[in-house]
Amino acid sequence: MYDAIVVGARCAGSPTAMLLARNGYRVLAVDKATFPSDIMSTHYIHQPGMAALKRWGLFDQVVATNCPPMTRILLDVGPLVLDGSAPPAEGIAAAYCIRRTLLDKILVDAAVAAGAELREGFSVQEVLMTDGVVTGVRGRQSDGTVVTEQARVVIGADGLHSLVARAVAAPTYNEQPSMSCVYYSYFSGVQADAVEWFPREGEMAIAFPTNDGLTCVGVMQTPDRFQAFRADIDGTFARSLESCAPSLAARVRAGKREERWTGTTDLPNFFRKPYGPGWALVGDAGYHKDPITGEGISDAFRDAELLAAALHAGFSGAAPLDEALAGYEERRNAVAMPIYELTCQLASHGPLPVEMQQLIGALAGNQADTDRFLGLVAGTTSFTEFFAPENIGRIMATAGATAAAAAD
Repeated sequence: MYDAIVVGARCAGSPTAMLLARNGYRVLAVDKATFPSDIMSTHYIHQPGMAALKRWGLFDQVVATNCPPMTRILLDVGPLVLDGSAPPAEGIAAAYCIRRTLLDKILVDAAVAAGAELREGFSVQEVLMTDGVVTGVRGRQSDGTVVTEQARVVIGADGLHSLVARAVAAPTYNEQPSMSCVYYSYFSGVQADAVEWFPREGEMAIAFPTNDGLTCVGVMQTPDRFQAFRADIDGTFARSLESCAPSLAARVRAGKREERWTGTTDLPNFFRKPYGPGWALVGDAGYHKDPITGEGISDAFRDAELLAAALHAGFSGAAPLDEALAGYEERRNAVAMPIYELTCQLASHGPLPVEMQQLIGALAGNQADTDRFLGLVAGTTSFTEFFAPENIGRIMATAGATAAAAAD
């Protein structure tokens, strides 16, 4: 009998397993993949995610992969460009876009070092229940053997199409349909020292540096264009890149694509109830959104900490388990909802609301508030404080005074 079985051992599952194991619990982590291996990903770890890695003692290992640190964000919305740096998180000023072949291996090794048992190449076939309570899993090991394992709680960290979530019929809420399709790849010879966003009506281009001197470049469009995109990836990618970001398109033409295209339009937006009798969800299994703001990995780290703390409180008797898990859902949602709403707004690929255009215009030349604005996506600026009427009024008044002085 395990205290917890974690289904899925990537950026949500391994940290959850690691943190539980560090608290002395017997943990089994299983994954159908073997490590290292790649997976479709936003790559981006915002500053709060890097701060989590530092708390866990894994920050230096990520930095040692020679993934370039990024302190700059370039947001080009056409007539207006914001170029700045999000405020730091716990003293960490840089974000990183590390390849998943490297990050996930660091995470699974940390879970094993903490005392968790890892079974790679393990395919879960059934979530076991007794009288409505999840009691374990049945699955096929890498050697073909079918085994049954039991636990006090089974944790679904198995992504968007979570088997655990389906098995327990976890309710969803705040749902929005997929609003994007995306294709991306990795290029050599493309200079980038910041994350670059070029949102335009109906499409967006994005670029960021990653490991091995490569730059990941992606194009997002509305989902109704996916079939045409897939039929001519090279041509559509080039045309869209030229339309969104001519300067980036020129750099990409001067470089070389080094890897295959990766793409999808399977990008729904939702929250799931993340707990129930004998089960819990973490990462994309419990909360999924469009990758346009690159929140997935940082959110997975945050929720792994929240879930591990709730389970520890319940297992140790510090609080009733249901009460602790209800607190996990409440805290997750309170932090996630503002950026979820902004992400869905950006993912619609429509024109920016007039108020947002006015705000971005008012930020031009105001570096301090530009940095705080960019910190909304990074998770280092409070939405409540930034969008407080008095703060927006101050920004607008400052812009007006600057314009009047320039006119004189």
